[in-house]
Amino acid sequence: MKLANKEGYALVIKHEEKGTDVNIATHLVNDAHNKLFERAVVVSNDSDLVTPIRVVTNEIKLPVTIISPYDRNNIQLQEVATDVKHIRKGMLSVSQFNEKLVDKIGEFSMPDKWK
Repeated sequence: MKLANKEGYALVIKHEEKGTDVNIATHLVNDAHNKLFERAVVVSNDSDLVTPIRVVTNEIKLPVTIISPYDRNNIQLQEVATDVKHIRKGMLSVSQFNEKLVDKIGEFSMPDKWK
């Protein structure tokens, strides 16, 4: 990647998920439009989902519940969702996979910040 405020580049390892919010938004609006649910439940605190949730609640007139994995909810999501709930820390911790898992590619583990 290019160095900030300097010339040259540095080799970096960058882990970043891509497209998840777009996929959630697309399926949420499509499923609402096709009346495939009575109430949507979205587990997120991502403000990128404000517009699709607003479309579902205000234009398609279906309820959307936000379940936040964080102590504080995104205010923008609270404003467009029908209601907001939190995942209790104890419930979240007992619902996780083991720290290390193996698939056909090899072993992988959960990030330290999730522990």
